[in-house]
Amino acid sequence: MDRAPIPNHQQLAANIKIWGAELGFQQVGITDTELSLAEARFNDWLQKGFHGEMSYMARHGNKRSRPAELEPGTRRIISVRLDYLPEPTRKSREILESPAQAFISRYALGRDYHKLMRKRLQKLAQKISGEIGDFGYRVYVDSAPVLEKPLAEKAGLGWIGKHSNLINRKAGSWFFLGEIYTDLPLPIDQPASNHCGSCRACLDICPTQAIVEPYVVDARRCISYLTIEQHGPIPESLRSRIGNRIYGCDDCQQVCPWNRFAKLGREQDFAPRNGLGNATLTELFEWDETNFLKRTEGSAIRRIGHQSWLRNIAVALGNAPHSENIEAILKVREHDPAELVREHVRWALARQRSKSPD
Repeated sequence: MDRAPIPNHQQLAANIKIWGAELGFQQVGITDTELSLAEARFNDWLQKGFHGEMSYMARHGNKRSRPAELEPGTRRIISVRLDYLPEPTRKSREILESPAQAFISRYALGRDYHKLMRKRLQKLAQKISGEIGDFGYRVYVDSAPVLEKPLAEKAGLGWIGKHSNLINRKAGSWFFLGEIYTDLPLPIDQPASNHCGSCRACLDICPTQAIVEPYVVDARRCISYLTIEQHGPIPESLRSRIGNRIYGCDDCQQVCPWNRFAKLGREQDFAPRNGLGNATLTELFEWDETNFLKRTEGSAIRRIGHQSWLRNIAVALGNAPHSENIEAILKVREHDPAELVREHVRWALARQRSKSPD
């Protein structure tokens, strides 16, 4: 029986990077499975309880930091980067400075990236298979216990900054990551070196001081966690600091000096949909559940559900300058069927009334 020739792994690695670029990835790197340092840091983070309600972060033991335990036979990880910035960051800052508008993290304005990247990575794996025959692999896009940022750092895609996001010297941090775990003994790339230096812009800008020390984020204080991962009430002590951010927070990326090199993403699927890039809080608060599900179809936003959507917007409305229109809109949901919504509406109404000139 004819067998595929034994591949030249050096050439194959070079070809993988070419094929990745042809599929739209801005960068492809390759690394091994050694993550002992990242494992120690991750376990310390868990022990301090910084993961909050994200119990899934601790659910799989060491599989997250030991790729061969998650996918037996794994010898290398192919790590990829896909830029997504949908608009100049000055527009984001303008929205944050307009308290009547709704700020949504820029990654969530368009189509959910998971399916798009997974399909692209699957095509890359199929391209490799077409070249060398069957091989062992598995594709991941934030879909399993994977330490994607330490892997990407080791693969040379960038370094983990003090805000815990990956930073690339030529592209900033506005990008998604994905991986192919494989049994191929490919040559590995040089890890990226850290270039944060003495800068602490991200620590100083964080509205809730969630970056408790360089490279360590207490998720329980992070606005992205509070508006997306937190299922119950948002702690009252943090609500006023959320401002008009109703889904995620990009402050630490917006202020990072390396993002002056960031380029706008090329993917039309990541462009803002349904006016979410420039919507007001009041118009979004009026969405019923049917409208919410329709307008967020194919979006990462849908996964938080309508109740958390209203909870988040109620907090932002409470933070807005006093307005009789806002009070009236909040009163409509004062007797919402969900206690989660009612409780945050009551808080928002009290905040609005406390600012009333009467």
